[in-house]
Amino acid sequence: MAASATTVPSVPTFEQHGLKKHSDGDWANKVPVQTRSARPKSTDVADFAAVTGREVEWRYSPVAKLTDLTAGTLDGSVYEYSATPVDGVAVSWVSRDDARIGSAGIPEERASANAWSSFEQALVISVTGEEAKTFTLNRGALGSGPRAAHTVIEAAPFSRALVVLQNTGDARLAENVEIVVGEGAQLSVVTVQEWADDAIHTATHFSRVGRDAKLKHIVVSLGGAIVRVNPMTLLAEQGADVEAFGLYFSDAGQHLEQQVYVNHDAPNTRSRVTYKGALQGQGARSVWIGDVLIGNKATGTDSYEQNRNLVLTDGTRADSVPNLEIETGDIAGAGHASATGRFDDEQLFYLMSRGITEDEARRLVVRGFLTEIVQQIGDAELETRLQESLETELVGTELAS
Repeated sequence: MAASATTVPSVPTFEQHGLKKHSDGDWANKVPVQTRSARPKSTDVADFAAVTGREVEWRYSPVAKLTDLTAGTLDGSVYEYSATPVDGVAVSWVSRDDARIGSAGIPEERASANAWSSFEQALVISVTGEEAKTFTLNRGALGSGPRAAHTVIEAAPFSRALVVLQNTGDARLAENVEIVVGEGAQLSVVTVQEWADDAIHTATHFSRVGRDAKLKHIVVSLGGAIVRVNPMTLLAEQGADVEAFGLYFSDAGQHLEQQVYVNHDAPNTRSRVTYKGALQGQGARSVWIGDVLIGNKATGTDSYEQNRNLVLTDGTRADSVPNLEIETGDIAGAGHASATGRFDDEQLFYLMSRGITEDEARRLVVRGFLTEIVQQIGDAELETRLQESLETELVGTELAS
């Protein structure tokens, strides 16, 4: 008697391997996002589930203190700002249907989407002209109510400028900043967070860098109870270049967070990411996540990211998570580094052997550690003021041995 034939399905099924739905939901069709580039995107807050803190983009954040920004109603009206007029820089409010809105990126998480859904008009900073120029926008009267904001910084082809976003005073702010760097342009954007002690600020910076253009993006976070600034850069065309720097100083009970994403999506692009932070006081917290994607079209990519944290006292916590995704083997180089530690004993010994007291020697080490980032700004007046702010942070600090 001939044996009966057994038909084997050409495509394996979940049931074939004993995988079935469970009472906690249709998990087989809800596979978690595995890569940074695959996260869902939307400008509508309703497209994002309520934040629980278990999401990959929120797992390091104090989400219970951010509910009014992630799920509440936000005031999206225009706000007061001050700025000194500069030739080659124009500032104006535009409606939501302006073509420039959405040209650099769209939200990947709920706070960003809530801000996008809520703003009434966007503030556009337009840069033109090949002469180097510095423009500072000051915001210091946002108030204590939950608010949304949207800013677009547009650098015309071959233009050159340094744009400073200076933040002070009270705030409960969720915002998006779009940065569009045209062909051959050289743009530096510095965002300085010197908020009041109880301020809360979540921001996503979307950047699109064009052909042979260069963006220098610098985040300085010193003040505020919770500050979460997430820069995302798309190197969209051949020869695009980004240098992303960050400086943060977290005091007792302060949460300072940065989630950096660089997407190499064109040939011969370059990125350098350097973030440095210091922590002091019970409950001081910093979070740095660095994601770099080298896409399958990004041949010749040259990329490196690093994060360094200096612990000044006991009772602090620094989370540092570098990630690298590479989809092509034809690159110039890629790497990442992360370190958290106390002081270099050899540096202290060298300074003390020359008559400097131990406390002052430790403060000199901290200044030297953080000054590297300050010096990248390129504006002497702002650099001096930030150095003074760092000195103020260090006054009276009992540095850990």
